[in-house]
Amino acid sequence: MMKSKADEEDYWNSSKYNAFTFDDADDELSALKETKKAVNSIGPLLAEDGEEDWERVSWSGEPVGSISWSVKEMAASNQRADREPAFPKISTETPSLSKSQSGISLSSLFKGETVIRSLLGDSSLRLYTPELRKPKSEYKDLVSDWSAEETVQRLQQGKGVTLEKFRSLQDKLLLLDLAVAAHDGNAITAVLIYLKRTLCKEVLFRELESRQTALRHFIHYLTESREQRLLLELLRALGRTEEAALLQYKDYKNIADENKRRDFLKSCLSLQFGGEDGNHVQDHYTLLERQIIIEAADRKAEREGKLEVFQKFPRKASILNMPLITTLYYCCFYHYNEPEQPAQCPISEKQYFTTALAARAKLKNWTDVDAMFNSRNWLGFSKKKSPLSFQRVVDILQKNSAPTRVLQEYVGLVSDAELRIGLAQKHKCHDIVINTYRDMKDRQQLAEYRKKVERGSAEERKIDELLSNQQIRWKN
Repeated sequence: MMKSKADEEDYWNSSKYNAFTFDDADDELSALKETKKAVNSIGPLLAEDGEEDWERVSWSGEPVGSISWSVKEMAASNQRADREPAFPKISTETPSLSKSQSGISLSSLFKGETVIRSLLGDSSLRLYTPELRKPKSEYKDLVSDWSAEETVQRLQQGKGVTLEKFRSLQDKLLLLDLAVAAHDGNAITAVLIYLKRTLCKEVLFRELESRQTALRHFIHYLTESREQRLLLELLRALGRTEEAALLQYKDYKNIADENKRRDFLKSCLSLQFGGEDGNHVQDHYTLLERQIIIEAADRKAEREGKLEVFQKFPRKASILNMPLITTLYYCCFYHYNEPEQPAQCPISEKQYFTTALAARAKLKNWTDVDAMFNSRNWLGFSKKKSPLSFQRVVDILQKNSAPTRVLQEYVGLVSDAELRIGLAQKHKCHDIVINTYRDMKDRQQLAEYRKKVERGSAEERKIDELLSNQQIRWKN
């Protein structure tokens, strides 16, 4: 039922309530009571507009929406916040209300401003919305509630997982098979490390034997992590004795003392090597044994100063653990003229000839160099012979600063004429060039070469004699 306009004006003009003013500084409580009465008087107005005539009250009997109800609700909320850890903790201290803070007018209520907003204007008293609960899928990380398939997927994605829940052998092997099927090396290795830690060696080796992909990953992992002993046990358990022998032989690199290394190599001779590997190990042992003997003798001779070669060419390093060719070069350099000791040397004739030639040329011992090429046929004639090409011989001699007279002798033994001329011009062997053009009966090339030799030299006079010789039948 609607009131008439006159009734409404009469109501407002005859109201006994006074508005709140800041001048009333003495009776703050009375101001709150006046406001409470104003709030409670809204109910009849709403009822006259067609609303149900009822009033909402709290359990304590206070009307809902009143000032006292709002203050109590705020205090109760603070107490609940202290008890419930899911809500952020807020300060429960209520600051004293000054006049400016407690000023709540009746007009503000009709504008929609609640009493709570006025009382809680300070940011330190605001209530915050509690954090939302995390998705259920994220809580599975904390309890490790993942299946084998999900665990492998997380390993592929680089996420953290725990494998401790897979305790039975069947679950562990299923996890390994899924990792292999995913073709992810990191996942396979992670599962293998877990199996290595939780399974006995016999069971692990037996299961890996039927899973070649996982076996290859495990062997590579043990090799990279240098778990030599476990890798040897694995290879022997699989019957791969040749690989185990080679792996054990390579362990000699970790032995620094030469005598202990020699003894270790001797113990390796009884291992089951395949193919030529056993012969190589035997040669290695023989070489080290010979090096130990030579090193001990040369160290003593160098200390006593008995050999002149050690004084002219002091040793720069020990011969121990040097390669075979280096050892041969050392012996040809310091012990070339000593009596030979019977020993099988697994090198070819060319390797020996090249090494010995370089060593004697380094010493500038051209007599020994010349003797290396001398050979006699069945008629007793001497002839120079070499297992190397004479072009290669010239290169070795030139690198060791051989004089022109030595180079000229071997340049002349090059069979190809054009190659011989090129080497002779490069090393300034003029006689070789002149004689080659003469044998080729090439007058024009000989005359052209005359311009390159020194004027008034013996080479120029020789060329002039050949060009004026009427008995030579020149081809041009």
